[in-house]
Amino acid sequence: MSSFYALELNDELVSAVNDLGFTKPTSIQASVIPDAMDGADILACAPTGTGKTAAFILPICQFLLDYPNKYSSSARSLILVPTRELAYQVAEHAELLCKNTDLVVGVITGGINYGTDRETLSNRLDILVATPGRLLEHIQSESFDCREIESLVLDEADRMLDMGFGAVVNQICEEARWRKQTMLFSATLEGRGVRNFARDILQNPIEHNASPSRKEKAKTLQWYHLCDDPKHKDALLDYHLANTVESCIVFVKTRERLHKMKDRLFSKDFNVAYLQGDMPQDKRMAALSSFKNGDVKILIATDVAARGLDVPDVSHVINYDMPRGADVYLHRIGRTGRAGAKGVAISLIEAHDFMWVGKVARYTQDAFKARVVDELKPKNKPPVLRKVKKTKTKKASKLSAARKKISNKKRKGARPASPKE
Repeated sequence: MSSFYALELNDELVSAVNDLGFTKPTSIQASVIPDAMDGADILACAPTGTGKTAAFILPICQFLLDYPNKYSSSARSLILVPTRELAYQVAEHAELLCKNTDLVVGVITGGINYGTDRETLSNRLDILVATPGRLLEHIQSESFDCREIESLVLDEADRMLDMGFGAVVNQICEEARWRKQTMLFSATLEGRGVRNFARDILQNPIEHNASPSRKEKAKTLQWYHLCDDPKHKDALLDYHLANTVESCIVFVKTRERLHKMKDRLFSKDFNVAYLQGDMPQDKRMAALSSFKNGDVKILIATDVAARGLDVPDVSHVINYDMPRGADVYLHRIGRTGRAGAKGVAISLIEAHDFMWVGKVARYTQDAFKARVVDELKPKNKPPVLRKVKKTKTKKASKLSAARKKISNKKRKGARPASPKE
Protein backbone atom coordinates (compact mmCIF):
# COMPACT_ATOMS: atom_id res chain seq x y z
CA MET A 1 0.00 0.00 0.00
CA SER A 2 1.20 3.46 -0.89
CA SER A 3 0.07 5.24 2.30
CA PHE A 4 -1.69 4.84 5.64
CA TYR A 5 -4.71 6.67 4.19
CA ALA A 6 -5.30 3.60 1.99
CA LEU A 7 -5.94 1.61 5.18
CA GLU A 8 -9.01 3.78 5.89
CA LEU A 9 -7.70 4.99 9.24
CA ASN A 10 -8.98 8.21 10.82
CA ASP A 11 -7.09 11.37 9.94
CA GLU A 12 -6.04 11.77 13.59
CA LEU A 13 -4.26 8.41 13.51
CA VAL A 14 -2.64 8.96 10.12
CA SER A 15 -1.42 12.37 11.25
CA ALA A 16 0.19 10.83 14.34
CA VAL A 17 1.87 8.14 12.22
CA ASN A 18 3.22 10.77 9.84
CA ASP A 19 4.55 12.79 12.78
CA LEU A 20 6.59 9.73 13.73
CA GLY A 21 8.20 9.85 10.29
CA PHE A 22 6.30 6.99 8.64
CA THR A 23 4.34 7.53 5.44
CA LYS A 24 4.01 4.01 4.04
CA PRO A 25 2.88 0.86 5.94
CA THR A 26 5.38 -1.92 6.40
CA SER A 27 4.50 -5.34 5.00
CA ILE A 28 3.17 -6.64 8.33
CA GLN A 29 1.07 -3.49 8.83
CA ALA A 30 -0.40 -3.60 5.33
CA SER A 31 -1.16 -7.29 5.80
CA VAL A 32 -2.64 -7.29 9.32
CA ILE A 33 -4.47 -3.96 9.71
CA PRO A 34 -7.31 -4.53 7.17
CA ASP A 35 -8.24 -7.94 8.66
CA ALA A 36 -7.88 -6.63 12.21
CA MET A 37 -10.16 -3.69 11.40
CA ASP A 38 -12.74 -6.20 10.12
CA GLY A 39 -12.75 -7.78 13.59
CA ALA A 40 -11.03 -11.07 12.72
CA ASP A 41 -8.82 -12.94 15.15
CA ILE A 42 -5.19 -12.64 14.06
CA LEU A 43 -2.23 -15.02 14.28
CA ALA A 44 0.79 -13.07 13.05
CA CYS A 45 4.50 -13.65 12.71
CA ALA A 46 6.97 -10.93 11.79
CA PRO A 47 10.67 -10.36 12.42
CA THR A 48 11.62 -7.85 15.08
CA GLY A 49 11.89 -4.23 14.01
CA THR A 50 9.32 -4.43 11.20
CA GLY A 51 6.55 -2.36 12.80
CA LYS A 52 4.30 -5.02 14.28
CA THR A 53 3.47 -2.88 17.34
CA ALA A 54 1.62 -0.35 15.17
CA ALA A 55 0.02 -3.28 13.32
CA PHE A 56 -2.10 -4.06 16.38
CA ILE A 57 -2.34 -0.62 18.04
CA LEU A 58 -3.77 1.18 14.99
CA PRO A 59 -6.76 -1.17 14.47
CA ILE A 60 -7.47 -1.11 18.21
CA CYS A 61 -7.53 2.70 18.17
CA GLN A 62 -9.71 2.75 15.07
CA PHE A 63 -12.26 0.42 16.71
CA LEU A 64 -12.38 2.53 19.87
CA LEU A 65 -12.91 5.68 17.80
CA ASP A 66 -15.59 4.06 15.64
CA TYR A 67 -17.48 2.63 18.62
CA PRO A 68 -17.02 5.01 21.56
CA ASN A 69 -18.44 3.93 24.91
CA LYS A 70 -18.84 6.95 27.17
CA TYR A 71 -20.30 4.83 29.97
CA SER A 72 -17.24 2.59 30.40
CA SER A 73 -14.41 3.65 32.69
CA SER A 74 -12.55 0.33 32.54
CA ALA A 75 -10.17 -0.61 29.74
CA ARG A 76 -11.79 -1.98 26.60
CA SER A 77 -8.53 -3.13 25.00
CA LEU A 78 -5.85 -5.16 26.77
CA ILE A 79 -2.31 -5.73 25.51
CA LEU A 80 -0.27 -8.39 27.33
CA VAL A 81 3.52 -8.40 26.98
CA PRO A 82 6.17 -10.59 28.66
CA THR A 83 8.50 -7.98 30.18
CA ARG A 84 8.29 -4.66 32.02
CA GLU A 85 10.51 -2.86 29.55
CA LEU A 86 8.38 -3.96 26.60
CA ALA A 87 5.22 -2.89 28.45
CA TYR A 88 6.47 0.70 28.83
CA GLN A 89 7.74 0.71 25.28
CA VAL A 90 4.38 -0.45 23.83
CA ALA A 91 2.48 2.01 26.06
CA GLU A 92 4.71 4.87 24.91
CA HIS A 93 4.12 3.90 21.28
CA ALA A 94 0.37 3.73 21.85
CA GLU A 95 0.34 7.18 23.47
CA LEU A 96 2.16 8.66 20.48
CA LEU A 97 -0.36 7.13 18.07
CA CYS A 98 -3.31 8.32 20.21
CA LYS A 99 -2.01 11.84 20.79
CA ASN A 100 -4.57 13.49 18.49
CA THR A 101 -7.50 11.61 20.07
CA ASP A 102 -9.16 11.42 23.49
CA LEU A 103 -8.07 7.79 23.99
CA VAL A 104 -6.29 7.08 27.29
CA VAL A 105 -3.46 4.55 27.66
CA GLY A 106 -2.38 2.99 30.96
CA VAL A 107 0.37 0.57 31.92
CA ILE A 108 0.86 -1.74 34.92
CA THR A 109 3.80 -4.05 35.56
CA GLY A 110 5.55 -5.82 38.36
CA GLY A 111 8.13 -3.89 40.35
CA ILE A 112 5.80 -0.89 40.81
CA ASN A 113 3.98 0.09 44.00
CA TYR A 114 0.44 -1.34 44.11
CA GLY A 115 -0.88 2.10 45.00
CA THR A 116 0.36 3.44 41.66
CA ASP A 117 -1.36 0.56 39.88
CA ARG A 118 -4.64 1.17 41.66
CA GLU A 119 -4.51 4.85 40.78
CA THR A 120 -3.99 3.91 37.12
CA LEU A 121 -6.86 1.42 37.17
CA SER A 122 -9.23 3.77 39.00
CA ASN A 123 -9.03 6.40 36.25
CA ARG A 124 -10.77 6.17 32.90
CA LEU A 125 -8.84 3.88 30.55
CA ASP A 126 -9.28 2.82 26.94
CA ILE A 127 -6.13 0.75 26.41
CA LEU A 128 -4.23 -1.10 29.14
CA VAL A 129 -0.75 -2.53 28.59
CA ALA A 130 0.27 -5.06 31.25
CA THR A 131 2.55 -7.92 32.18
CA PRO A 132 0.60 -11.14 32.91
CA GLY A 133 1.67 -11.81 36.50
CA ARG A 134 0.84 -8.37 37.90
CA LEU A 135 -2.46 -8.16 35.98
CA LEU A 136 -3.61 -11.54 37.34
CA GLU A 137 -2.92 -10.29 40.88
CA HIS A 138 -5.26 -7.35 40.27
CA ILE A 139 -7.90 -9.63 38.77
CA GLN A 140 -7.74 -11.94 41.79
CA SER A 141 -7.93 -9.01 44.21
CA GLU A 142 -10.89 -7.65 42.20
CA SER A 143 -9.17 -4.35 41.48
CA PHE A 144 -9.47 -5.03 37.73
CA ASP A 145 -12.48 -6.41 35.86
CA CYS A 146 -11.96 -8.12 32.51
CA ARG A 147 -15.63 -8.22 31.54
CA GLU A 148 -15.41 -4.99 29.53
CA ILE A 149 -12.40 -6.14 27.47
CA GLU A 150 -13.41 -6.17 23.80
CA SER A 151 -10.01 -6.70 22.16
CA LEU A 152 -7.06 -8.67 23.54
CA VAL A 153 -3.53 -8.64 22.13
CA LEU A 154 -0.74 -11.04 23.10
CA ASP A 155 2.59 -9.60 22.00
CA GLU A 156 5.76 -11.73 21.93
CA ALA A 157 3.65 -14.82 22.69
CA ASP A 158 6.57 -17.20 22.20
CA ARG A 159 8.55 -15.30 24.82
CA MET A 160 5.62 -15.51 27.26
CA LEU A 161 5.67 -19.29 26.88
CA ASP A 162 9.46 -19.39 27.35
CA MET A 163 9.06 -17.41 30.59
CA GLY A 164 6.41 -19.79 31.93
CA PHE A 165 3.42 -17.43 31.55
CA GLY A 166 1.29 -19.88 29.56
CA ALA A 167 -1.06 -20.87 32.40
CA VAL A 168 -1.38 -17.25 33.64
CA VAL A 169 -2.24 -15.97 30.16
CA ASN A 170 -4.80 -18.73 29.67
CA GLN A 171 -6.42 -17.73 32.96
CA ILE A 172 -6.56 -14.07 31.92
CA CYS A 173 -8.05 -15.09 28.56
CA GLU A 174 -10.76 -17.02 30.41
CA GLU A 175 -11.51 -13.98 32.57
CA ALA A 176 -11.85 -11.92 29.36
CA ARG A 177 -13.99 -14.53 27.60
CA TRP A 178 -16.57 -11.93 26.48
CA ARG A 179 -14.04 -10.25 24.19
CA LYS A 180 -14.84 -9.79 20.50
CA GLN A 181 -11.33 -10.11 19.09
CA THR A 182 -7.96 -11.66 19.95
CA MET A 183 -4.64 -11.00 18.20
CA LEU A 184 -1.50 -13.05 18.83
CA PHE A 185 1.87 -11.80 17.62
CA SER A 186 5.05 -13.81 17.78
CA ALA A 187 8.56 -13.62 16.41
CA THR A 188 8.18 -17.27 15.34
CA LEU A 189 5.30 -19.66 14.79
CA GLU A 190 7.58 -22.70 14.74
CA GLY A 191 6.96 -25.59 17.11
CA ARG A 192 3.83 -26.89 18.77
CA GLY A 193 3.98 -24.51 21.76
CA VAL A 194 2.75 -21.34 20.06
CA ARG A 195 0.42 -23.28 17.75
CA ASN A 196 -1.29 -25.03 20.68
CA PHE A 197 -1.44 -21.73 22.56
CA ALA A 198 -3.09 -20.05 19.56
CA ARG A 199 -5.55 -22.91 19.09
CA ASP A 200 -6.78 -22.51 22.66
CA ILE A 201 -7.42 -18.77 22.59
CA LEU A 202 -8.12 -17.81 18.95
CA GLN A 203 -11.33 -18.35 16.98
CA ASN A 204 -10.82 -19.10 13.26
CA PRO A 205 -7.78 -16.81 13.07
CA ILE A 206 -6.41 -15.32 9.88
CA GLU A 207 -2.70 -16.10 9.74
CA HIS A 208 -0.17 -13.54 8.59
CA ASN A 209 3.44 -14.53 8.10
CA ALA A 210 4.76 -11.37 6.53
CA SER A 211 8.09 -11.33 4.76
CA PRO A 212 9.62 -7.89 5.16
CA SER A 213 10.77 -6.02 2.11
CA ARG A 214 14.46 -5.54 1.49
CA LYS A 215 14.18 -2.02 2.91
CA GLU A 216 12.55 -3.34 6.12
CA LYS A 217 14.97 -6.20 6.68
CA ALA A 218 17.69 -5.75 9.24
CA LYS A 219 21.05 -5.05 7.64
CA THR A 220 23.21 -6.60 10.33
CA LEU A 221 26.78 -7.58 9.58
CA GLN A 222 27.86 -10.53 11.75
CA TRP A 223 31.28 -11.86 12.59
CA TYR A 224 33.20 -13.40 15.47
CA HIS A 225 36.60 -13.06 17.10
CA LEU A 226 38.35 -16.23 18.23
CA CYS A 227 39.59 -15.62 21.78
CA ASP A 228 42.51 -17.42 23.42
CA ASP A 229 41.28 -16.90 26.99
CA PRO A 230 39.18 -14.49 29.15
CA LYS A 231 42.00 -11.92 29.23
CA HIS A 232 42.15 -11.87 25.43
CA LYS A 233 38.35 -11.62 25.29
CA ASP A 234 38.40 -8.58 27.62
CA ALA A 235 41.05 -6.92 25.47
CA LEU A 236 38.93 -7.36 22.32
CA LEU A 237 35.86 -6.02 24.09
CA ASP A 238 37.74 -2.96 25.33
CA TYR A 239 39.12 -2.33 21.84
CA HIS A 240 35.68 -2.21 20.26
CA LEU A 241 34.11 -0.17 23.06
CA ALA A 242 36.89 2.40 22.79
CA ASN A 243 37.30 2.55 19.02
CA THR A 244 34.37 1.27 16.95
CA VAL A 245 30.99 1.49 18.68
CA GLU A 246 28.64 4.46 18.79
CA SER A 247 25.89 2.81 20.84
CA CYS A 248 26.35 -0.76 22.01
CA ILE A 249 24.57 -3.51 23.97
CA VAL A 250 26.90 -6.10 25.49
CA PHE A 251 25.25 -9.41 26.40
CA VAL A 252 26.45 -11.66 29.22
CA LYS A 253 24.86 -14.84 30.52
CA THR A 254 24.63 -14.27 34.28
CA ARG A 255 24.17 -11.44 36.77
CA GLU A 256 27.49 -12.32 38.39
CA ARG A 257 29.35 -11.88 35.11
CA LEU A 258 27.43 -8.67 34.45
CA HIS A 259 28.59 -7.09 37.71
CA LYS A 260 32.16 -8.29 37.21
CA MET A 261 32.21 -6.67 33.75
CA LYS A 262 30.52 -3.48 34.99
CA ASP A 263 33.13 -3.03 37.75
CA ARG A 264 36.01 -3.73 35.36
CA LEU A 265 34.76 -1.26 32.73
CA PHE A 266 34.11 1.41 35.37
CA SER A 267 37.71 0.99 36.53
CA LYS A 268 38.82 1.70 32.95
CA ASP A 269 36.70 4.88 32.81
CA PHE A 270 34.02 3.48 30.50
CA ASN A 271 30.64 5.06 31.16
CA VAL A 272 28.14 2.19 31.25
CA ALA A 273 24.57 1.34 32.28
CA TYR A 274 23.33 -2.16 33.02
CA LEU A 275 20.10 -4.12 32.91
CA GLN A 276 19.25 -7.38 34.68
CA GLY A 277 16.18 -9.30 35.74
CA ASP A 278 15.95 -8.54 39.46
CA MET A 279 16.44 -4.76 39.32
CA PRO A 280 13.83 -2.45 40.89
CA GLN A 281 11.69 -0.94 38.18
CA ASP A 282 12.86 2.63 38.79
CA LYS A 283 16.49 1.58 38.29
CA ARG A 284 15.59 -0.33 35.14
CA MET A 285 13.85 2.69 33.68
CA ALA A 286 16.72 4.98 34.64
CA ALA A 287 19.26 2.67 32.97
CA LEU A 288 17.23 2.46 29.77
CA SER A 289 16.59 6.20 29.74
CA SER A 290 20.29 7.03 30.10
CA PHE A 291 21.09 4.66 27.23
CA LYS A 292 18.28 5.83 24.96
CA ASN A 293 19.04 9.52 25.35
CA GLY A 294 22.77 9.00 24.78
CA ASP A 295 24.08 9.83 28.26
CA VAL A 296 25.87 6.46 28.14
CA LYS A 297 26.75 4.57 24.98
CA ILE A 298 27.26 1.12 26.53
CA LEU A 299 24.48 -1.02 28.02
CA ILE A 300 25.45 -4.33 29.64
CA ALA A 301 22.56 -6.77 29.80
CA THR A 302 21.50 -10.30 30.54
CA ASP A 303 18.91 -11.84 28.24
CA VAL A 304 16.10 -9.95 29.96
CA ALA A 305 16.87 -7.26 27.37
CA ALA A 306 17.13 -9.59 24.38
CA ARG A 307 13.49 -9.39 23.35
CA GLY A 308 11.22 -6.53 22.44
CA LEU A 309 13.35 -3.51 23.34
CA ASP A 310 13.29 -0.87 20.65
CA VAL A 311 16.21 1.48 21.19
CA PRO A 312 16.92 3.70 18.17
CA ASP A 313 20.36 3.76 16.57
CA VAL A 314 22.09 0.88 18.38
CA SER A 315 25.18 0.54 16.22
CA HIS A 316 26.57 -2.67 17.75
CA VAL A 317 25.60 -5.76 19.67
CA ILE A 318 28.47 -7.66 21.29
CA ASN A 319 27.95 -11.20 22.54
CA TYR A 320 30.52 -11.41 25.30
CA ASP A 321 28.92 -14.73 26.27
CA MET A 322 27.13 -16.83 23.69
CA PRO A 323 23.44 -17.47 24.52
CA ARG A 324 21.70 -20.74 25.37
CA GLY A 325 20.21 -21.15 21.90
CA ALA A 326 20.46 -19.93 18.32
CA ASP A 327 16.98 -18.38 18.57
CA VAL A 328 18.14 -16.25 21.53
CA TYR A 329 21.20 -15.24 19.49
CA LEU A 330 18.91 -14.03 16.72
CA HIS A 331 16.81 -11.98 19.14
CA ARG A 332 19.93 -10.47 20.71
CA ILE A 333 21.35 -9.24 17.43
CA GLY A 334 17.89 -7.94 16.54
CA ARG A 335 18.58 -5.02 18.89
CA THR A 336 20.71 -3.52 16.12
CA GLY A 337 19.94 -3.06 12.42
CA ARG A 338 16.28 -2.27 13.18
CA ALA A 339 13.75 -1.04 10.61
CA GLY A 340 16.23 -1.24 7.75
CA ALA A 341 19.09 0.52 9.55
CA LYS A 342 22.61 -0.90 9.42
CA GLY A 343 24.07 -2.67 12.43
CA VAL A 344 26.98 -4.86 13.51
CA ALA A 345 26.90 -7.98 15.68
CA ILE A 346 30.20 -9.23 17.12
CA SER A 347 30.62 -12.47 19.06
CA LEU A 348 33.64 -13.20 21.27
CA ILE A 349 34.17 -16.95 21.10
CA GLU A 350 36.55 -19.06 23.12
CA ALA A 351 37.42 -22.65 22.17
CA HIS A 352 34.68 -24.16 24.34
CA ASP A 353 32.08 -22.07 22.45
CA PHE A 354 33.38 -22.79 18.96
CA MET A 355 30.49 -25.14 18.17
CA TRP A 356 28.34 -21.98 17.94
CA VAL A 357 30.01 -20.96 14.68
CA GLY A 358 28.25 -23.68 12.70
CA LYS A 359 25.00 -23.42 14.68
CA VAL A 360 24.63 -19.66 14.12
CA ALA A 361 25.44 -19.91 10.40
CA ARG A 362 22.87 -22.67 9.91
CA TYR A 363 20.16 -20.95 11.95
CA THR A 364 20.54 -17.44 10.48
CA GLN A 365 21.42 -18.71 7.00
CA ASP A 366 23.90 -15.90 6.83
CA ALA A 367 27.67 -15.57 6.75
CA PHE A 368 29.34 -15.94 10.15
CA LYS A 369 33.07 -15.72 9.69
CA ALA A 370 36.11 -14.89 11.78
CA ARG A 371 37.81 -11.51 11.81
CA VAL A 372 40.96 -10.36 13.56
CA VAL A 373 42.17 -7.13 15.07
CA ASP A 374 45.78 -6.79 13.95
CA GLU A 375 47.18 -5.96 17.36
CA LEU A 376 45.04 -8.60 19.07
CA LYS A 377 45.38 -11.64 16.83
CA PRO A 378 44.67 -15.00 18.51
CA LYS A 379 47.70 -17.17 19.23
CA ASN A 380 45.75 -20.41 19.05
CA LYS A 381 44.19 -22.00 15.99
CA PRO A 382 40.47 -22.77 15.83
CA PRO A 383 39.64 -26.09 17.46
CA VAL A 384 38.80 -29.07 15.26
CA LEU A 385 35.29 -30.28 15.97
CA ARG A 386 35.14 -34.05 15.93
CA LYS A 387 32.08 -35.84 14.69
CA VAL A 388 30.45 -37.92 17.38
CA LYS A 389 30.06 -41.53 16.27
CA LYS A 390 26.66 -43.02 16.86
CA THR A 391 26.79 -46.07 19.10
CA LYS A 392 24.32 -48.85 18.48
CA THR A 393 22.28 -50.32 21.30
CA LYS A 394 22.50 -54.05 21.99
CA LYS A 395 19.04 -54.54 20.47
CA ALA A 396 19.98 -52.59 17.35
CA SER A 397 23.21 -54.58 16.98
CA LYS A 398 21.33 -57.91 17.18
CA LEU A 399 18.79 -56.68 14.62
CA SER A 400 21.56 -55.54 12.29
CA ALA A 401 23.32 -58.93 12.59
CA ALA A 402 20.07 -60.79 11.86
CA ARG A 403 19.42 -58.67 8.75
CA LYS A 404 22.98 -59.27 7.55
CA LYS A 405 22.56 -63.05 7.99
CA ILE A 406 19.30 -63.06 6.01
CA SER A 407 20.89 -60.97 3.28
CA ASN A 408 23.82 -63.41 2.99
CA LYS A 409 21.42 -66.37 2.69
CA LYS A 410 19.52 -64.63 -0.08
CA ARG A 411 22.74 -63.95 -1.98
CA LYS A 412 23.82 -67.61 -1.69
CA GLY A 413 20.42 -68.87 -2.82
CA ALA A 414 20.41 -66.56 -5.82
CA ARG A 415 23.73 -67.73 -7.36
CA PRO A 416 23.61 -70.03 -10.45
CA ALA A 417 23.86 -73.79 -9.87
CA SER A 418 27.24 -75.41 -10.55
CA PRO A 419 27.69 -78.02 -13.34
CA LYS A 420 28.03 -80.78 -10.70
CA GLU A 421 24.57 -79.92 -9.39
